[in-house]
Amino acid sequence: MTMQSLRLLMGSAHACGYLQDRHARSAFVDPAFPLEPALYGKLLDQGFRRSGDYAYRPMCLNCRACHSARIVSAEFVSDRAQKRCWKRNADLQLGVSIRLSDEHYALYRRYLAARHKDGGMDPEDADAFREFLACGWGATEFWEFRAEGQLVAVAVVDRIPHGLSAVYTFFDPDLSERSLGTYAILTQIARAKAEQLPHVYLGYWVPGSAKMDYKRRYQPLEVLRGGQWQRLESE
Repeated sequence: MTMQSLRLLMGSAHACGYLQDRHARSAFVDPAFPLEPALYGKLLDQGFRRSGDYAYRPMCLNCRACHSARIVSAEFVSDRAQKRCWKRNADLQLGVSIRLSDEHYALYRRYLAARHKDGGMDPEDADAFREFLACGWGATEFWEFRAEGQLVAVAVVDRIPHGLSAVYTFFDPDLSERSLGTYAILTQIARAKAEQLPHVYLGYWVPGSAKMDYKRRYQPLEVLRGGQWQRLESE
């Protein structure tokens, strides 16, 4: 199959997770369509993301606020705070798994209970955990960050031929001083640089959404506007 034969299905309206008092809808790639990493990379470049096995993009009736964002890995330069974060976590060891484990789930439960109590995600639902993060057709890796053998963070990373896609990160809520979410992204950028992968995809940047504005700090950052990738200034 080709991109020309791709079929989209419209999801139902729901409360927007980025902007208050708005509703959102998404268009999903037909689950019967045979996706794989190279094709998914093309979809990422057209504004799609994935949740579990489902590839989607926002398709809201009266709003186009969501813009796909990606870091230009070869040109990335850390700011002062990011440099401090990198040094602060120099003691961590990185391992990579291709499967979710009970250890991952235990950390995820603690993370949701502490950081997203009212986020609509149930930390006790193990099936939802795997359906959300795992992917049957993707080249998905689970990057494990450990301190003296103890799992402190997991970054879910999709590999595509021209980059890495940051799907989700969860971490020990008692270690906020480490800024583990930032460190996970910095690690992905470093890996992309080392492997000469052009981009690290960060999901969506939404003007006016405070929880998405941190992505401006990763410069140079490109956002997808009107079908074209454009540089977004840090300020």
